[in-house]
Amino acid sequence: MIRHEQRRGPDIAAMFTLRPSGGPIWKQIEETIRRVIASRHIRAGDPVPSVRQLARTLSVTPNTVERAYQRLIIAGVLLSRRGRGTFVAGIPEAETSAREQMLQDAAMRFAATASAVGAPLDEAVNELAAAYRRLDDVSSLAQ
Repeated sequence: MIRHEQRRGPDIAAMFTLRPSGGPIWKQIEETIRRVIASRHIRAGDPVPSVRQLARTLSVTPNTVERAYQRLIIAGVLLSRRGRGTFVAGIPEAETSAREQMLQDAAMRFAATASAVGAPLDEAVNELAAAYRRLDDVSSLAQ
């Protein structure tokens, strides 16, 4: 019997929030995995849940998860090793710039919302810092 050393990554299944009005479920799965990788919660070489495991956790069909995984494999975001599982591929430079673009877009949306409600910069920054702390608290509870 051949044993493979299993490298465990964080439980990304806990990072999913599927919304009925959020578009196709496979696309929400794909986008969530991209976002988790871009935010550096999982890194190159980390395993992702098996198709069956994630499908069971999210209460969706394995075909739905398989579709998302196949698209991510074709895009070079994930790689599949027969008999070993599916892993995060190395993040190419294009993905790094995509991460930066996502961050800039999110910052612009946040700034626009804060400005629209009349929040001064220091108050907006304080709220953002508080949101980070709450997110860290939730993440530490999930681990």
